Amino acid sequence: MAKILIVDDEEHIRRLYSEVRSRDGHQIETVSNGADALEYVKNNAVDVIVLDIEMEGESGLETLKDLKAVNADIPIILNTAYTIYMSDFKTWMAEDYIVKSSDIQPLRDKINRMVQV
Repeated sequence: MAKILIVDDEEHIRRLYSEVRSRDGHQIETVSNGADALEYVKNNAVDVIVLDIEMEGESGLETLKDLKAVNADIPIILNTAYTIYMSDFKTWMAEDYIVKSSDIQPLRDKINRMVQV
């Protein structure tokens, strides 16, 4: 069982991802912003982080940089509704980039590969 941290400011996204991944047998933790994600990672082990980019407060790209400074080995999947960030070199710090859609299977597949389920 992998421990996955979902970082998204939209409650319905956190709830959806949490329910789906829990059914897959993973332990899911959720936070609504970058500051809480950073605090969580400083105090807890995490196998994979799913990180939104457009959030209130610090952006997901700034959070990505901060998370990698705490632990460069944690795989991070950027998960956003915007394709525009795909060309931003800051996204290269993440292991993957997925555009949000109603089909969450691509996200499930990426997480499963990262935790080698």
